[in-house]
Amino acid sequence: MAQSSFRGRGACRAGATAPSEAWSLMTEERSSCVEVMEYGGDRLLYRVTLPPDGMPPVPVRALEAVLDEARAAARDDGDHRHRSFRFLGRDGSVADFDIEDRDALIWAAAVDRRAGLETLGGMSLCLRLLALVHLLATAPWASRYFKAETGSRIDRDLLRAAARADLTEEARFDEASFCRNLPAPPTGSAGAGAFTGVSA
Repeated sequence: MAQSSFRGRGACRAGATAPSEAWSLMTEERSSCVEVMEYGGDRLLYRVTLPPDGMPPVPVRALEAVLDEARAAARDDGDHRHRSFRFLGRDGSVADFDIEDRDALIWAAAVDRRAGLETLGGMSLCLRLLALVHLLATAPWASRYFKAETGSRIDRDLLRAAARADLTEEARFDEASFCRNLPAPPTGSAGAGAFTGVSA
């Protein structure tokens, strides 16, 4: 990771957040943690003064809402603007992440419309949604939480874990934290580690 003098403007909350505080994150206008830069109208860069593992938990209702919004957006073939993220680590290092997958771009745009990626809550929702979608596609045990017979709905237990679990500095779910937030440990899980994340 490259070193940078990138610093945020003003105070910025990080780490564990109480449920009532987490809900307020969904309604904030802007966050001093996030700066949005636009290039030519079709490329957006989000400079975030927290690392991904500093993202707060989110309300499960908010995650459900952005998931529904993303599904609707995928059908409408909506916003395809390229979105990149630049996170500042606690040691001053910088981690760059790009969203390259077409569907993931649509999902990120859906989160932006619903919660605003210029807010800390919206940023946390976006990372969690992308990690959750990839988890469902790559972790065999996760299929038991996906109910195709009920309109391809994701079980609320899995959504609750995704809303609360810690993220790693690579914007992936921390496996140990994720499993602690499930009613029972998933079979086929390899132990403490990381599940998935955005492309770096």
